[in-house]
Amino acid sequence: MQIARDTLKELEYYKILEEIAVYCYSDYGKEKVINLHPLKKEKIKDALNCVNEYLSSFMNENFIPFNGFECIDTELKMLQIDNFTLEAKSFLKIRDLSKLVNSLIVHFEKFKEYFPTLHKQISHIEYNKNIISLINNVFNRFGEIKNEASSSLKIIREQLQITRRNIQQNFDKSLSYYAQSGYLDEIKESVIDDQRVLAVKSNLKKSVKGRVLGFSKTGSICFILPESVTNLNIKLIELSNQEKNEILKILADLTREIYEFYPLLFSYQKYIYELDVVQAKARYAESIHGILPHISNDQEIQIIEAYHPILLLNNVKEKKQTIPQTLSINKDTRIICISGPNAGGKSITLKTVGLIQLMIQSGILVPVHPNSKVGFFNKILTDIGDNQSIENQLSTYSSRLKKMHTIIKQVDNSTLLLIDEFGTGSDPELGGALAEAFLEYFYEKKSYGIITTHYTNIKLRVEELKHTQNASMLFNEKTLKPIYKLEIGQVGSSFTFEVAEKNNIPSEIIQLARKKIETNKIDLDKTIVRLQQEKYNIERLKGSLNKQIDHSSEKNKQLSDTINFYKQKLINFQKLYEDESRLNFLGEKIQKFIDAYANGKSKRDIFKDFSKLLEQEKFKNSQITEVDKIITKRHRNKVKLELKKEDIKEQLQTAKIQEIKTTVDRVKQWMKENRKVKIKGSTSAATIDKIEGEMAFLNYGLFTTKISIYELEKV
Repeated sequence: MQIARDTLKELEYYKILEEIAVYCYSDYGKEKVINLHPLKKEKIKDALNCVNEYLSSFMNENFIPFNGFECIDTELKMLQIDNFTLEAKSFLKIRDLSKLVNSLIVHFEKFKEYFPTLHKQISHIEYNKNIISLINNVFNRFGEIKNEASSSLKIIREQLQITRRNIQQNFDKSLSYYAQSGYLDEIKESVIDDQRVLAVKSNLKKSVKGRVLGFSKTGSICFILPESVTNLNIKLIELSNQEKNEILKILADLTREIYEFYPLLFSYQKYIYELDVVQAKARYAESIHGILPHISNDQEIQIIEAYHPILLLNNVKEKKQTIPQTLSINKDTRIICISGPNAGGKSITLKTVGLIQLMIQSGILVPVHPNSKVGFFNKILTDIGDNQSIENQLSTYSSRLKKMHTIIKQVDNSTLLLIDEFGTGSDPELGGALAEAFLEYFYEKKSYGIITTHYTNIKLRVEELKHTQNASMLFNEKTLKPIYKLEIGQVGSSFTFEVAEKNNIPSEIIQLARKKIETNKIDLDKTIVRLQQEKYNIERLKGSLNKQIDHSSEKNKQLSDTINFYKQKLINFQKLYEDESRLNFLGEKIQKFIDAYANGKSKRDIFKDFSKLLEQEKFKNSQITEVDKIITKRHRNKVKLELKKEDIKEQLQTAKIQEIKTTVDRVKQWMKENRKVKIKGSTSAATIDKIEGEMAFLNYGLFTTKISIYELEKV
């Protein structure tokens, strides 16, 4: 991706990186963020997904176990030096890093459904406990070398312990003896060079056997190491030296063992730096409410309610409102031309789009609505702000032409252009004509972009081109204050004379200026604005009508579905009625046979008539297919079930009404005026002043209240 340093600077990209770097745990991570550059297209999606997955961990129970770490860069360098021995603290750093990476491997494996990209990122790193075990064999959990680190060290430390105990016992005996003899000063003892010494009165020092190690400032006290511990102290020093040598040997052996894992440790450090950058991006995204929009494979930008992240954070600190912007650039609308008065927000809108695009293409989440969509561009070319160069003695216009020359050489159909104050710096008519030519050149190159302008001819040309669109920053014409809201499809006026009048420029000067400007030009500008406003209103009305048509169509469909539903229901009821009628008819026929038999008609005649009936019904049934029988049976069961439901519903309603009537009668039996009651769930008693219908007026002494009688209970 081709992005010039000037472009990154103009879009305040480096400020974003500085704000992200603050969240890094390591200096290397900070350096990596500061040097971050827009990524290649094939790497962007993974980078964005990593940050988005990490951000999601802040909002669920699958919190990622990563709260900082110590780098082992120095240790990795030292491991490559022959016969070099690492210090104890270096092994502890290596152990902590190994534990951290192992815990992350386990975590992402356990929750790989939630963190698929983060799991993929760590999946190539080996889970290994050997490094931790080797270091734990030497160090305890407090970072101290264990007695069991070697058999020799264990023996030396046992001897050290015995010697220290003997020194303490012998010293205590000497202290007790010389204290009783009256040779010691009031303080009795002190410590010199980590050794306990007797505080002997200077005039009696010859009476105490031992080594003189010093005197007090006044010279009245002589500090003596008793003879009983002198040899033991020498032995203690020898054993301490043996301990140091043995520890050096243990650490040297451990260094050689750890060196075997150098490639793995290197991969640990590299991975943890990458994760440090990811978590910093995620924490920054949290601060700006950044999200991952839909990523498009096409060259397009469809940002909804987009905020400039730097402006957003500043306004949050100052408790100011930030106005979001919404716009869309795609194959149908490749170039948007924003017009409107100065200080209305044109430049900040331009920078918002450019910065959001840079952030996305650098794997950074952005403050937009979740329904936003962002594609990728191979180049982003900008010309924003005053580029006058004192060193090169270039005027503003010359500088901008030089910049435009660079843009023209690079622009193509995969370029995003962001140009502020398009064509300014020269004679309005000549500069406007040149700017219009630039616009047509970019249009023919099929590039994408946003430009801002005050030139009327540019606004007109944008209206004529098929894949371009005008837009404006809204401005309150009454108060002449900017609203900072972008309106697509509407041309903006510069409000030059109106703003001048608002800023107390004398009216005679403004009138003089109006006369100097061609009336036709002023009228043209007003006409463009008016026509564009009418066009915008028509488009809005058209959109509203389309919504109403869609709504009406949906309502018609719902109505049609309802009619069809009840038609089918009616057919089902009709079929059930016919079936029930036929069964009633057959039942009546059979009853007639029974009555005839009871009145003395012969069985033979009855069976003869009954056989005819059977044959008739058999013939009717033969005309109905098995499929029709199954369907009829299903319809019958369905209708019966519906009737049963309706019957149950009616019974429930009747029961509910009866229950309410019973409750009302029961309440009215005991509820009378001057009766003591309380509100359900309350402990305070009140007196009923009066009852009106189903409402009672309660008197609490200091105040009265009105409440439903069904909310009360007896006291």
